[in-house]
Amino acid sequence: MSTNITWHESSVSKEERRQRNGHGSAVLWFTGLSGSGKSTLANTVQHLLLERGVQAYVLDGDNIRHGLNRGLTFSPEDRQENIRRIGEVAKLFVDSGQFALTAFISPYREDRERVRALLEPGEFVEVFVDCPLNTCEQRDPKGLYAKARRGEIAGFTGVDAPYESPEKPELIIYTDRCGVEEGAEQVIQYLIDQGLI
Repeated sequence: MSTNITWHESSVSKEERRQRNGHGSAVLWFTGLSGSGKSTLANTVQHLLLERGVQAYVLDGDNIRHGLNRGLTFSPEDRQENIRRIGEVAKLFVDSGQFALTAFISPYREDRERVRALLEPGEFVEVFVDCPLNTCEQRDPKGLYAKARRGEIAGFTGVDAPYESPEKPELIIYTDRCGVEEGAEQVIQYLIDQGLI
């Protein structure tokens, strides 16, 4: 890290931005296996928020790897760096008075907790998109499980790489038991209950 840099405080505070927007801001961190429904759920929540006039943006795992994190692999070290970068970007969204909805497998608890530590209490909402591995494999929307089972992808989460489920997530959405709209409404209700919207 460079030593010739100085942090510059913004002339507009996070609280002023929130007041202007008329709502709180936080990171909604959707985590779960590939195929569990993270991106679908995050995008549905985003639509529901926007319908309410709430500023929100989805940071999707695949999309981020097309640009910001293009050079990163799926090694444990690069996965850690991927999540670190996303955490920093998500924090900027929170500081801007918006909701950042992140849809990443983010398989390691330690990495998710590092992101939580970047934010103030109540600003990190861990949403565990819980779905059994066999259901995720049946869905396999990108054909990744099939490739992993054939040995074409190494280090695939749930097959030959671990997924560490959250120990105390703010929300658990069981996507094998409820529809997308129902799951999204559970997230919206949580935000209402917490006074964030």
